[in-house]
Amino acid sequence: MSAADLATDPDYQHLLGRISTSYTSGQVQAVKAVNNLITETYWQIGRDIVEFEQEGKARATYGKGLLERLSRDLTLRHGKGFSRSNVSRFRQFYLAYPICATLSHKLSWSVISELLKIEDPLERGFYEQQCLRENWVVRELKRQKKTSLFLRLAAGKDKESILQLASQGQIINQPADLLRDPYVFEFLKIPEPHQPSETDLETRLCDHLQPFLLELGKGFTFVGRQYRITLNNTHYRVDLVFYHRILRCFVLIDLKLNDVEHHDIGQMNLYLGYFAKEENTEGDNPPIGIILTRQKDELLVEYATYEMNSQLFVQKYQLYLPDREELRRELELTLGMGGEA
Repeated sequence: MSAADLATDPDYQHLLGRISTSYTSGQVQAVKAVNNLITETYWQIGRDIVEFEQEGKARATYGKGLLERLSRDLTLRHGKGFSRSNVSRFRQFYLAYPICATLSHKLSWSVISELLKIEDPLERGFYEQQCLRENWVVRELKRQKKTSLFLRLAAGKDKESILQLASQGQIINQPADLLRDPYVFEFLKIPEPHQPSETDLETRLCDHLQPFLLELGKGFTFVGRQYRITLNNTHYRVDLVFYHRILRCFVLIDLKLNDVEHHDIGQMNLYLGYFAKEENTEGDNPPIGIILTRQKDELLVEYATYEMNSQLFVQKYQLYLPDREELRRELELTLGMGGEA
């Protein structure tokens, strides 16, 4: 058989596929093994530094001088990788996870290093759990930190719920667990004076689908935009339609630039009824509707949704980063109530 014949030989193609699969799998395993070894080594270095510091008051007084000297001497012996900040991070790694070196088997060093920049242990615990749950790479972690995801999810929760969020991450069990207050679309990079139209905003979100899905949270799959439904020969269009794999239901999103009116809520309720009756298949749960708006009149929403579908939510969104300090003050006020945890 000639070399040209091999191209159409099914047995050869099967062999080629098996080798490619083995090679790719081997590469993945090699990267994981290297990452595990690197992070375990860094943890060990951190432990050695801390144990050295703890052996007597004289050594404990070295402080910053110890890290600077270690950085200089280790760089002379081994080259790059032992900057003052890196050596300090190794020490911090051990102090933050003194009995949790197994973290190295689950997260890359770049992710761990980014987590260590978070001073608040509650906040760091939340992002750690989210990285484990959603397999965030460092770029995704940085984005969620930048938009204060933990503080946004903690807003409005009681103390017990905040502590649970910090220790377990965001667990999706019911429709309300999907919500964020507010949603942040800073990735659209819309300049401050510019006010996009609803169509423009929808287009931009679809053009930036990956960060949009990251902002929506785990479990969302995109179904379509301007999704047409027809009732009595009248056509309606839902701005954005998703399916949530965890809750097993459609999620309908309508975008509003101005205040939400009562008829907007009624229209979303109509969409939910249509999807429940016409689009759902066996195994699907009732659909969820989210109206995203720049401004929200709480009293109007309360009255307009009175005894209405509990799967319908009106949430705010913003085009720029939230005020982190304001969110932080709200969190501290909540945690300060009712004594110590």
